[in-house]
Amino acid sequence: MPVFRVEVHPRHGADDPIGQAVLQEITQLGAAGVHAVRVSRVFLLEGPANVLSEAAVHRVARELLTDPVSERYVLGHEAPAAGRMVEVHLKPGVMDPVADSAQAAIADLLDQPYDAAAPVVAVRTGRRYALAGHLTAESAKNLARRLLANESIESVYYEPYTPAAFPRGARYDFHLIHVPIRNLADDQLAALSRTGHLFLDLAEMRAVQQYFRQQERDPTDAELETIAQTWSEHCVHKTLKARIEFFQDGHGPDAAGTDRAPQIIDNLVKSTIFRATQELALPWALSVFKDNAGVIALDDDYAVCMKVETHNRPSAIEPYGGAATGIGGCIRDVIGTGAGARPFASTDVFCFAPPDTPENDVPAGVIHPRRTAQRVVAGVRDYGNRMGIPTVNGAVFFDKRYIGNPLVFCGTAGVLPIKFAQKGAAQAGDRIVLVGGRTGRDGIHGATFSSAAVGAGHAQEFSHAVQIGNAITEKKLLDVILQARDHADGPLFRAITDCGAGGLSSAIGEMGEQTGATVALDKAPLKYDGLSYSEIWISEAQERMVLAAPPDRCAALLALCAAEDVEATDLGVFDGSGLLTLYYQEHCVGKLNMHFLHHGVPMPTRAARYTPPALEEPLLTPPQNFGEELHGLLALPTIASKHWIIRQYDHEVQGGTIVRPLVGPRHDGPSDAAVVRPLLDRAAATVLAVGGQFRFGDLDPYQMALNGMDEAIRNVICVGGTLDRIALLDNFCWPKCDDPRHLGALVRACQACYDGAKAFGTPFISGKDSLSNEFIAASGQVIRIPYTLLISAIGVIGNGRNALTMDAKAPGNLLVAVGITRRELGGSHYYARHGALGARVPVVDLPQALATHRAVESVIREGHAVAAHDASEGGLAVCLAEMLFAGGRGANINLADVPCGENAAADEVLMFSESASRYVLEIPPQRLDAARRLLKNVRHGVLGAVTERPHLKVKSVSAGLILDEPVDALKKSWRAPLDW
Repeated sequence: MPVFRVEVHPRHGADDPIGQAVLQEITQLGAAGVHAVRVSRVFLLEGPANVLSEAAVHRVARELLTDPVSERYVLGHEAPAAGRMVEVHLKPGVMDPVADSAQAAIADLLDQPYDAAAPVVAVRTGRRYALAGHLTAESAKNLARRLLANESIESVYYEPYTPAAFPRGARYDFHLIHVPIRNLADDQLAALSRTGHLFLDLAEMRAVQQYFRQQERDPTDAELETIAQTWSEHCVHKTLKARIEFFQDGHGPDAAGTDRAPQIIDNLVKSTIFRATQELALPWALSVFKDNAGVIALDDDYAVCMKVETHNRPSAIEPYGGAATGIGGCIRDVIGTGAGARPFASTDVFCFAPPDTPENDVPAGVIHPRRTAQRVVAGVRDYGNRMGIPTVNGAVFFDKRYIGNPLVFCGTAGVLPIKFAQKGAAQAGDRIVLVGGRTGRDGIHGATFSSAAVGAGHAQEFSHAVQIGNAITEKKLLDVILQARDHADGPLFRAITDCGAGGLSSAIGEMGEQTGATVALDKAPLKYDGLSYSEIWISEAQERMVLAAPPDRCAALLALCAAEDVEATDLGVFDGSGLLTLYYQEHCVGKLNMHFLHHGVPMPTRAARYTPPALEEPLLTPPQNFGEELHGLLALPTIASKHWIIRQYDHEVQGGTIVRPLVGPRHDGPSDAAVVRPLLDRAAATVLAVGGQFRFGDLDPYQMALNGMDEAIRNVICVGGTLDRIALLDNFCWPKCDDPRHLGALVRACQACYDGAKAFGTPFISGKDSLSNEFIAASGQVIRIPYTLLISAIGVIGNGRNALTMDAKAPGNLLVAVGITRRELGGSHYYARHGALGARVPVVDLPQALATHRAVESVIREGHAVAAHDASEGGLAVCLAEMLFAGGRGANINLADVPCGENAAADEVLMFSESASRYVLEIPPQRLDAARRLLKNVRHGVLGAVTERPHLKVKSVSAGLILDEPVDALKKSWRAPLDW
């Protein structure tokens, strides 16, 4: 069949924003020799000559592929001007959403039948970069490697690429594979685990071996893969559920070297995080830790749910696809909650190495952190925007230890009727219906790969673990699920779950745990030929859900999906056998006992040890120039404006966003939290916030966790939330916990979650962990991420119109500091600017923190405050600067009036300490007395007043002026670092 090439070019030079953006990125890389870039889209079309004539190709190019206002097309290829050409195409088998959409549209245009697996006209897409300037061939290759392509999923060409024929998967000829395991020695079991990408430890491999010895047979490859997926750290959370011997403080070796008795912890997560929620037993926490997402009541009729996931490893290999499918997977978690929820908002939190990391400091096999950041943001942007879900809140943290393991946290909130809030269970006889996208090789071994440390060669070894999502497919999937839920005759399915980590193996395996299941793998719709039964079973191809449909409702479900152009396939039955039985072309390719699959993983006792680090306070002289110090803090990437990211997201779609990520008259101040109304005909609104104080983990992981919780709660309260309706979610990202020190730190963080949740009355409703975030460089150096616990919060406000923002409002209003500033500069950004860590970590005094939160909440609820902002990164100085430049106002501040602790009455401490549980409130003078009556039981002080003149003036504790800075200049410092 003939192959035609269509190039789509910008019509005018000024109409090439993508080329201009690429040129800017090249300039930022410091690459010389390029003075202009032109970017064109390439479409390769293959079809039979009687359908795809040259005239038909012209019609397709003219009517489908080209915008006639801003673009022009060329059949064949157009020679670039002087310079070099780089052309980038996806490798065969990599998901290409643009090509899929084009194939469907071409079939409609040319009046041809459409089959996604074998379209009459097949399409492949690419990008062409014309680089004008003086570039050597080697320089062009270097640019392609560093910026223009990701060779894990893309091929690079330096001349126009038009294949004689499209590569296609060869037809798969069935061959049942057995893996000999029964007679392997321990070293052979360990080798099989690694080479087979199972990532099971020796005890687990022995348990598998023993099971099949009892069965008197060797496993098939599908059975072994099923066990590996189900037992992976990613899916079963073995570390958090393990029995732990915890040595701490007075425990551990005594002077004679004899171990004292440790604390025994049976199931770490149940004894801390779960336990706190169970003991609180709050009636509005409707479904916790038993569904895809946690569910709380919104009002008497509706509930809201939230889930936050990590997608770190795929994002390290392919940042765009990894991040896109991270948010896509989280959205599916929400869709699969209860009987189906509608996503209405998303959050994102990223952790990167500094974007100015020198190229020579980037280990082999690692994408430069600036490039990673740009592509991660683009992935989240494109998926959320295309699905019509606003991204409304988040944060970005920078630390050089994230160089090999960038962290990508994606969160989504959804709304559903309370009557559908409880998860249904599959029953014997229910049909197994696969709905949504087709199955390909993308994502294979994603769950097991995410459960191990990575090294320099993993980008190539695990390129098959990369997933590329298609947001349009997921939007159609969402719409049909909600229609099936709300069917006039009742829901068309009994249970639902997303097809995420582990693919069908995890989704069907989990749903069928109590019943058993029989599955016909050859019925699964495929993206292309050539997949084996094992690949079909464990593929993590995106946009798929598994539903349990009662037999009398299955036909209606399939008909509804067909009417909405969403593929749905009956794969088998939940059969009541207690076994998981897999067939391919009527051959049995797997049969496992469900009890062994879900409860056979050995849970060994693990040792954990926590010893506080020996740290000292640095001997720093007070700043000679406080203005310079404040400008420097505002310019730190973690504190600096994230407007470059925020403005790429649609945070207005669906029309329910009340408090946006950027607030103030010019919409450029950093909001504490988002307020979103999920149902436009109801006043109730949700608050979405995050908290993370990862720097404190180097000093004390217990206080790191408490500070994160405290910050998330402050952020909710600042916008008008109430402590009585805040639920939390935890996401632990940690180094490998086979080291007792790291496991000990994890224990301390979990204990803090229990103590904080009980003290604040804020239940945890959902969580996720990623516990193998280490990178082994080619030199053998191990780079471990810092202890990272993200706390996300979802709250409810009875009336969203009562929400508050943080921007300073009016001259003459008073600025009131609430909470105690202490000499706690350990882990602060002030110390970090001077290359120090410190020893005195901010301590969350739980009774005092609770009283402070309650008092501030009451002041806001009674309408006495017109603005509120929490003091966190950078301390009071940064807090005040942000309030002022958000509102375009100034202020006169007296540090002598800052409520402070013993030995804290020093200018640099009062300005830059990051003590917990502190707020700054803007209160009109006439409301001050009423506000102070509500604040009477907590320390507070009137710092000064808002001024019309936009300058921040600060008096020392000794009454001298130590700072007088134009607010616009402070904003400029804050905006500049990430103004990409």
